[in-house]
Amino acid sequence: MSNAVSERRAIAPQSGKVDLRKHETRTERRTRAGAIAARLAAVYADVECPLIHQNTFELLVAVILSAQCTDAAVNKVTPALFRRYPTPQALSHASSADIESHIRTLGLFRAKAKSLKRCAEQLVQQFSGEVPSAMEELTTLAGVGRKTANVIRGHAFDIPGIAVDTHCRRLARRLGLTREQDPTKIERDLGKILPPEEWTGFSHRLIIHGRRVCYARKPACSKCALSSLCPSQVVEAV
Repeated sequence: MSNAVSERRAIAPQSGKVDLRKHETRTERRTRAGAIAARLAAVYADVECPLIHQNTFELLVAVILSAQCTDAAVNKVTPALFRRYPTPQALSHASSADIESHIRTLGLFRAKAKSLKRCAEQLVQQFSGEVPSAMEELTTLAGVGRKTANVIRGHAFDIPGIAVDTHCRRLARRLGLTREQDPTKIERDLGKILPPEEWTGFSHRLIIHGRRVCYARKPACSKCALSSLCPSQVVEAV
């Protein structure tokens, strides 16, 4: 059964619930997105980047390491890594084997070590050892895609950006804010219905909500603050 079909079967027919079996206009979707953003902001009022870092370079390294890995696991290895290699210059001269020894507990550690070394070399050679803020420049760095770039831009440079990871992708589709599968297209769709000042906080809170409440296999709809705004709410049998 496709996700679209299973989600339609889970739509709550109760009064006051969103029903996307009925066509939703762009204006209605924008209004609903604003209400979702407001509720998320109320529930997760004091969100901060969960990756421990002291500067933009450390944030960049931590975000690269966080791919397919928990933030908690990353936070366990980065203190020693940052003490050993506090700057792009230091990391660029590291051996891949030594970098691997610091991050061995993380998934894909060999590929990540290679990306970190190459990224540090690029920072030194192309950006005078500084992390750039432009999307076009950030995405030229090894290990950096649009999601990572948007995290860096939002948290380090206060530049609005929508970071679409697996949680953001899943919830944006469940909430009926997009029908796209591709992260770049999802980012585009969300950007059309939310004002730029909401982008960074919204995607960050959506990711947290996906981790804590809207689980992939069995979302906790009964305790979800977004249930009345969600077309995919699961109605439990009484």
